[in-house]
Amino acid sequence: MFKMTWALVAEHADEWTGAHFGEAAMVLDEKVGAAVAGSGMNPEAQAHFRDAFLSPVREGISMEGREAVGAGREWSKAAGPLLVVLTPAA
Repeated sequence: MFKMTWALVAEHADEWTGAHFGEAAMVLDEKVGAAVAGSGMNPEAQAHFRDAFLSPVREGISMEGREAVGAGREWSKAAGPLLVVLTPAA
């Protein structure tokens, strides 16, 4: 089990707890994607946000994040206005 917390500067902050890194990446995509969609950005800006900021963080969850949490360490990654932290469950 681990906890994922994230913040999208000036828009949204939330958390999720679970045991599956793929599910964590899907939840992040859904929640941050909804915040971006509701932000008033045009479709091109939304696509750029997903490619430049959200995708690298999602990939990090499945790779470096999984490795760090498996070793009992915290992992964090920032991309533009998005910050995500994975913390092993106590």
